[in-house]
Amino acid sequence: MKDTIIELLAGQKAVIDTTTFSNDMVTFETKDDVLTLLVHLGYLTYDFYTKEVSIPNYEISEQFASTIKVIGWSEVANSLTLSDELLKSTLNCDAEKVAELIDKAHSDNTSILKYNDENSLSCVISLAYYSARKTYTIEWELPAGKGVADLVFRPRKNNSNSAIIVELKYDSSAEGALEQIKKKQYTDCLKDYSGEILLVGINYQKNTKKHDCMIEKVYK
Repeated sequence: MKDTIIELLAGQKAVIDTTTFSNDMVTFETKDDVLTLLVHLGYLTYDFYTKEVSIPNYEISEQFASTIKVIGWSEVANSLTLSDELLKSTLNCDAEKVAELIDKAHSDNTSILKYNDENSLSCVISLAYYSARKTYTIEWELPAGKGVADLVFRPRKNNSNSAIIVELKYDSSAEGALEQIKKKQYTDCLKDYSGEILLVGINYQKNTKKHDCMIEKVYK
């Protein structure tokens, strides 16, 4: 249950089985029963075709975040608290600080989320950038140019911050991630945007268990 809530807070979706739900607020046999109740209460959106749930908007995700702080999930709460600093460091192009903060987010949540590929890396990165949803629309696996961009931060209306494109690598290099953004023309996904775009390459090195980061500015 805890893993699923973290994934939902990170902006991901979770498949559930709604058929076991007893249609009351007392009988809970499985994680899916709890999640189904949250759908009925309006805290989760349910896709009938894919059988997936997700948190519908930032306002409701704040309710989840507040609950996490109250029930004592300190490692997750710490990541959410640091997310403002992470976004600020990214916008300042402080790649060293970005890597340091992501290291901390991973360390705080290592008992919950195990790194084994780029998907698990993506979950921790998305959680670490949680507060960015106040000022950005964040899209995952967005078709762009000659490939698919891992994370795209599109500024909301009346937000003057730079757009951000993040490419993730597992046991590779941040430089390689940055080159992939440029080579595959991921900036093409921001068709209706003009202005500064930050290209962010993040890599997790398996042997050192550390992240490295490179950030570059381009204009569109």
